[in-house]
Amino acid sequence: MNYLPSDTAFHVVDDKEKQAFFVNREVFVSQDIHDREQRRIFDRSWIYLGHASEIKNPGDYHTRPVAGRPVIFCRDRQGEVHALLNSCRHRGASVCRERNGNTRQFYCMYHGWTYNTDGSIKQIPGEEAYPPSFDRAQMGLTPVPRLESYRDFYFVSFDRDIVDLKTYLAGAADYIDLVVDQSPSGRMEIISGVQEYDVKGNWKLMVENSVDDYHLLATHSTWLNYMRNSGVNIQPPKGSGLLLPTKGFGKDLGNGHLTTDNPNFRGRPVAKWISVYGEEAKADIDTMRAELVKRLGEGRAARVADTNRNLSIFPNLIINDGSAVTVRFFYPIGPDRMRVTAWALGPVEETEAQRARRLYAFLTFYGPGGFATPDDVAALEAAQQGYQAYREVPWNDMSRGMAKGPDEEQLHTDEGHLRVFWRKWSSMMEKRG
Repeated sequence: MNYLPSDTAFHVVDDKEKQAFFVNREVFVSQDIHDREQRRIFDRSWIYLGHASEIKNPGDYHTRPVAGRPVIFCRDRQGEVHALLNSCRHRGASVCRERNGNTRQFYCMYHGWTYNTDGSIKQIPGEEAYPPSFDRAQMGLTPVPRLESYRDFYFVSFDRDIVDLKTYLAGAADYIDLVVDQSPSGRMEIISGVQEYDVKGNWKLMVENSVDDYHLLATHSTWLNYMRNSGVNIQPPKGSGLLLPTKGFGKDLGNGHLTTDNPNFRGRPVAKWISVYGEEAKADIDTMRAELVKRLGEGRAARVADTNRNLSIFPNLIINDGSAVTVRFFYPIGPDRMRVTAWALGPVEETEAQRARRLYAFLTFYGPGGFATPDDVAALEAAQQGYQAYREVPWNDMSRGMAKGPDEEQLHTDEGHLRVFWRKWSSMMEKRG
């Protein structure tokens, strides 16, 4: 029997008895829901800020919006990392107006107040005119309430009482470890250059799309044909019931985090040699693999090199660890628009040739003119357009794979891992207070 929830149901309907899971399309278009998300999700979660490699030297900084606030991500002259609100304590103007750089101080162009790179006040013009009640020591830039890092990935939270970052990451920390283990020294770095673009769609669509392997056959047929023409077998085994050549899984990592975990068939810079990289890369890739085996052991090396993982850290960070390592951060500008920023990540020890292969893989698939990104953006914007009919067609059915027993694993082409995100989202949005 076909089951649809009533018009009075919550925004997320999770009926395990009837094996039905629905998301109301209003959550993608409502200004009220967008506003509540800012308070209930972005103000109460750990939000990605940046990677330590972006601020290698004392005085390095990046300015970026985080949870709706302007933030300076910087390293002070003593080498300590800070997350400072980019708002002068005098009259509120931005004290750092460049996107990135290196500086000895932050200067407010409105009245000339100057701050050290640790946020402390440095100079106040005409300070003698202030009354005795004025306390200059309290006039430094305001730090974000919580700043913590894991394996050089820095996160902030505006909730002073939130659990520590490692506890919050739960099982996602193990998948970050798989990324960092690609470096012999355990040091990864953001590769110079950044992709930034707006999508005319709700930010939650990007979460879904990033970990949804069900869409590959339809949306990315051009890329699959490219792989086939490069000599890669993309046919699923006969009689397997699979949509793709390998049997991958979707996994719940706790606290709203989730991942796909798939045997590799598309090639990656540390994998067994695959034809898309060209014959000249074979010896180099074999050498990299041998180093992984020697350092990590055969089992862990195979885990790092022979599986692809799209990791979603709640609410809005994606780390794609596949043909290249991509760090993708996105935030809502409104209910129907998001801004996406993406970087390539690689081991600091990479040779020039290895780095070139990594960037080739990154740009070929994830680049603004690559096989994946333009198609994905078009799909998300098409969905957003369709949601304008949410009053008449109110529900997204996300029950794929829900009929499986408790001991059966959810495939990467099922929607069990997507339901992980929506259950966390719903619990935070429906919570009182």
